[in-house]
Amino acid sequence: MSGARCPTCGKPPDPAYRPFCSRRCADVDLQRWLSGSYAIPAEEDEGLPDRDAADE
Repeated sequence: MSGARCPTCGKPPDPAYRPFCSRRCADVDLQRWLSGSYAIPAEEDEGLPDRDAADE
């Protein structure tokens, strides 16, 4: 993994916090996940029945 970099700041990773370079960068990444910054957009599939309607 010679070319890997910290996904938060781009510095070389520290083995103790891999893939991050520090605890700070790991915490910044965690906060982004928890706040929804890394949310994956979804599209409604109109071909499937509504879950609520199927339960009735």
